[in-house]
Amino acid sequence: MSAPILTTLGCRLNAYESEAMAKMMRDAGVENTLVINTCAVTGEAVRKAKQEIRKLRRDNPGARIIVTGCAAQTEPDTFAAMEEVTQVIGNAQKMQPDTWAKLGADFIGQTEKVQVDDIMSVRETASHLIDGFGTRSRAYVQVQNGCDHRCTFCIIPYGRGNSRSVPAGVVVDQIKRLVDRGFLEVVLTGVDLTSWGADLPAQPRLGDLVLRILKMVPDLARLRISSIDSIEADPALMQAIATEPRLMPHLHLSLQHGADLILKRMKRRHLRDDAIAFCTEARKLRPDMTFGADLIAGFPTETDDHHDASLALVRDCGLTWLHIFPYSARKGTPAARMPQLPMALRKARAAELRALGDTQVMAHLHAQQDKTHKVLMENPHMGRTEQFAEVRFDAPQTEGAIIAANIGGIDGHQLLAQ
Repeated sequence: MSAPILTTLGCRLNAYESEAMAKMMRDAGVENTLVINTCAVTGEAVRKAKQEIRKLRRDNPGARIIVTGCAAQTEPDTFAAMEEVTQVIGNAQKMQPDTWAKLGADFIGQTEKVQVDDIMSVRETASHLIDGFGTRSRAYVQVQNGCDHRCTFCIIPYGRGNSRSVPAGVVVDQIKRLVDRGFLEVVLTGVDLTSWGADLPAQPRLGDLVLRILKMVPDLARLRISSIDSIEADPALMQAIATEPRLMPHLHLSLQHGADLILKRMKRRHLRDDAIAFCTEARKLRPDMTFGADLIAGFPTETDDHHDASLALVRDCGLTWLHIFPYSARKGTPAARMPQLPMALRKARAAELRALGDTQVMAHLHAQQDKTHKVLMENPHMGRTEQFAEVRFDAPQTEGAIIAANIGGIDGHQLLAQ
C-alpha cells in the first residue's frame, strides 16, 4: 500500500470533506495511511466506526490509521485507547493542509496521538474546492458548517461546533469555477443550511445566497439545496422557489416527527402545522415540488398516537423521499436520559414509516409516466429528474449531460426513458 485510502461514514458533508482531505494528502505526499472519517449521530454509528477500524487494521497491518470526523471530535479518548489507531484528528484540524503536511512522506518526527481542539472556538469555515464525488454530473459546495441549535437527541453541534458561514463571494467564485469545468448542477451543502449568513456582516439569508448565485452564474443549469429546516425558510428563498426554474423542485426537510409533544421534547423549533403550511405554500409556488424528509421513529415517550401522527404527516405534507431512523440514544444528550422505548418497538415503527415512504415513492413515480423530464446523466445509463427520481436509459447517453426524456414506464424504483 502506498497512496492513502479514506473510508467515509455518515453524511454527505463528511463525503465532501473526505474529498477535500484526499486532495490535501496527495499534495502533502502522505503515504501508507488509512483515514476513517467517522459519524457521531448515533451510538450505533460509533460502534460501526470501531468495527471498521479493527477491519482496516486486520487488512493493513503495516499502515498508519488515522481517525477523524464527528465521533473523533466528541470521543477522542475512546479512539485513542484503541491499539489499532495511530492518531486521532479533530474536525477542525482535518480541514487544515498543515495537519497533513506534518504526515507527508518527507516529514521526519512524531506528532501527538490526539490532535483535537475545542470545536466551539472555531469561528470560520473554509470553502474547499472539490469537483464532485468521482462523477462529472454534479458538484457539491459546502457553504456552512456547525449548528447553533441544541435538539435533545443530537450530538452533532459538539462534533461540528457553532454555525459558521462561507461568504457569498467565495461561494459564487467557486461555483463559477465548477461551471467552467463543465458541471451543470451544483448542490449547496451544510450542517444547518438555513442558518447560513447569520454570522456574516448584514446577516444575509440562504435565499439571498441562492438568488445571488443564480444571478451571478447565469451559465449554471441547475442548483440544488441539500437539506433545510423549513421553519427557517426566508422570503427570498420562497421567491427563488416561485421564480427561478434553475432551482430544482426538490427539498429535503429536517422534520423529525409529526406529533407536537414529541417535537417539543426534541426541542425542535417548529410544530406539525408549521411543516404542513410550508409544504402547502412551497407546492403552491412550485406545483412540481417534491419533498424528502428526515423522521425519527420511537423517540423516548412516543405513544402509538404520536407514531400515527408521524404517519399522517407523511401524507399531509405529501412527502416522497424519506430518511427514517429508529431512535438511537446518544450519550451526553438530554434525550438519552428520557424514558426509552424497547428497541424492537422502535424498529417496528421505523419499518412502518419506511413502508409508507415506499408507497409514496411509487405514487410519485407512477405520476411521472408520459411526462417529459430534463434528466442529468450520472452515468451512461442512469440519470435523475429535476425531482431527483432515477431514470434508466437503454441506449447510452453522455455522462454529465442534461437529456430531455419522455417517461414510458417504471421498473422497481426507477423510471424508464423512451
